[in-house]
Amino acid sequence: MANQLEQLRQQSVVVADTGDIEAIARFRPIDATTNPSLLLKAAALPAYAAHLDAAVAAAGGDDRLADAGDRLAVAIGGEILKLVPGRVSTEVDARLSFDTEATIAKARRLVQLYADAGIGRERLLIKIASTWEGIRAAERLEREGIQCNLTLLFSFAQAVACAEAGVFLISPFVGRILDWHLANGMPAPATPADDPGVQSVRRIWQHYKQHGYDTVVMGASFRNTGEVLALAGCDRLTISPDLLAALEQSDEAVEPALVDADDRTAATTPLDEAAFRWQHNEDAMATEKLADGIRKFAADQRKLEALLAAKLG
Repeated sequence: MANQLEQLRQQSVVVADTGDIEAIARFRPIDATTNPSLLLKAAALPAYAAHLDAAVAAAGGDDRLADAGDRLAVAIGGEILKLVPGRVSTEVDARLSFDTEATIAKARRLVQLYADAGIGRERLLIKIASTWEGIRAAERLEREGIQCNLTLLFSFAQAVACAEAGVFLISPFVGRILDWHLANGMPAPATPADDPGVQSVRRIWQHYKQHGYDTVVMGASFRNTGEVLALAGCDRLTISPDLLAALEQSDEAVEPALVDADDRTAATTPLDEAAFRWQHNEDAMATEKLADGIRKFAADQRKLEALLAAKLG
């Protein structure tokens, strides 16, 4: 009997949610995703010490610290791409989440650094927070042939706006949605199907399929294997090494949870900015978790920059 990870691979594309090259080599995912928190962890690993030094040595321009950070992210992404056949997601500085033009400029800079390293944009996804400004940046980048992964996605309004903008992929978060509900008095879900994060991703996936959107849905931020398996059949699932290991160690059957009924209907009226902001604002969980996620990624970016600054002198 195939283990659960092998069975899951038959239904969804499995992506590794880590910057740890040893874990990526072990689990052989198609793609890998990184973020400032994962890069901060990776920067502490001996395997990346030389890249840290090289990023500092090559840093230049008006903001050497930011340049060093970009170079380190690209260096780690390059190492990951030696191990995965698909793409790596590299995140734009979360502090730019409300600045469309700055997000576009940073994305272009990351793509250029990858190009300088001999890595084409077909191996990349630029990761951007799903704010209104971030979605508008992604819409323009997609037109330039720079494909994007819209992250920190918690509300249905965010998902709809991303699809209407034609972004390549979204990463709706599962575990952080559950975290919020538990912190606000909800009892633990009786089954994974009752998990509010699972239900959110299922609703988004079904909406995309119903209306024929090409945007890829990649469930993210899992707290347990039950959440993962409750989304078997989702386009992609990005999973941490500890949960990949747990799936690998179980040989219980994995049943399809999401099945495309192939029932298409016309898309709804596009969301304008006012409608997007109102609908997102009506979702207290999404409003709080988006803001919290941006703050946490920004805090880890600052910690990473502190490591680099100590070497820059």
